[in-house]
Amino acid sequence: MSKKTTIPFALGRALSRAIGKPAPDQRPAAEPHDITPKARGRKKINLALQGGGAHGAFTWGVLDHLLSDERIWIEGISGTSSGAVNAIMLADGLARGGPEEARKRLADFWRATSRDGGMTSLQRNVIDRLYSFGALEGSPMQAWFGAMTSNLSPYDLNPLNINPLRDLFDKFVDFDAVRAFDKLALFVTATNVHTGRLRVFPREKITADVIMASACLPLLFRAVEIDDVPYWDGGYMGNPVIFPFFDTTQTEDVLIVQVNPLVRSSTPTSREDIIHRVNEITFNSSLISEYRAIDFVGRLIDQGKLPHGTGPGEYRRINVHRVVLDRHGKTFTAGSKLTTDYEFFELLRDSGKRAARHFLDDHFDDIGVKSTVDLKAEAKAERA
Repeated sequence: MSKKTTIPFALGRALSRAIGKPAPDQRPAAEPHDITPKARGRKKINLALQGGGAHGAFTWGVLDHLLSDERIWIEGISGTSSGAVNAIMLADGLARGGPEEARKRLADFWRATSRDGGMTSLQRNVIDRLYSFGALEGSPMQAWFGAMTSNLSPYDLNPLNINPLRDLFDKFVDFDAVRAFDKLALFVTATNVHTGRLRVFPREKITADVIMASACLPLLFRAVEIDDVPYWDGGYMGNPVIFPFFDTTQTEDVLIVQVNPLVRSSTPTSREDIIHRVNEITFNSSLISEYRAIDFVGRLIDQGKLPHGTGPGEYRRINVHRVVLDRHGKTFTAGSKLTTDYEFFELLRDSGKRAARHFLDDHFDDIGVKSTVDLKAEAKAERA
């Protein structure tokens, strides 16, 4: 690197992650889940799945379409919160049967979490709060829950530490099969309650507790303890993460499925709308920071100040692509009175399928060539 090149301190760690040398505790880049001659002609891509409550059904639709497109193979996945749930269902299906089984796993899971899924009333109430865009808004149950949680914590309200996600994972996921499936790079994020730092769990360490930690909303669930360390929702620090792909996969392309709206055209005025918008901004902030780091590395490569490649001391140029809910599902807003009916999930799924199809129609040729997201514009700060 030229001595004249100054790297901002905040980007130093991100730069180190972009170096093409494998980290000591990570395995070499995974082979795709289908390595037949036909598959070798496909375009490789990594997926980064954002969390967003019930809006994760949009991500289900995106994944469903990608799995059905024989031009694409998925080399790596990262997920946070509901994105982690989608990621583990996809990984389980690929490990146990391939793309069609993954599509079935995703469909079965979203059916099970809907109001038609046969849960007990207690499980149903917890899932409704987990999917915070659900039918509790404006209801007597919401008023009761709000009054209770204003004075009590999950440790008071949920003394038995009931989490219906565990029952669903026991039913749908073979974690041993996922951990052994070395043809897919898989990462799930959670937030360390004590340090406030992000922890990224690689596929070999993913358990039901890891997925529940990634989706652990602090006012709903007790912190999930893993190796005596408490964790909350990963969305606070990484939603989703991109950097783990830098030294674990071969492709330099990542498709982000973003379900938290980037832009709102009106100013929120109600208490609920203000809370929703604060959450959207908070859960997008870490992603914008990664955009800034990736753009910075790319510009240094273009200027000849960093060597480009996958060898020791070389840096990766990451091509970023994105599918965003608010561009294809404009009726789905934070203040909408949405439900967890399966018909609603299907509506979101269909929107996700359309969004994925439009992305591939418009940008398939760009995969492996260039970014389709203007990272400089995304990460640019507004000036007075």
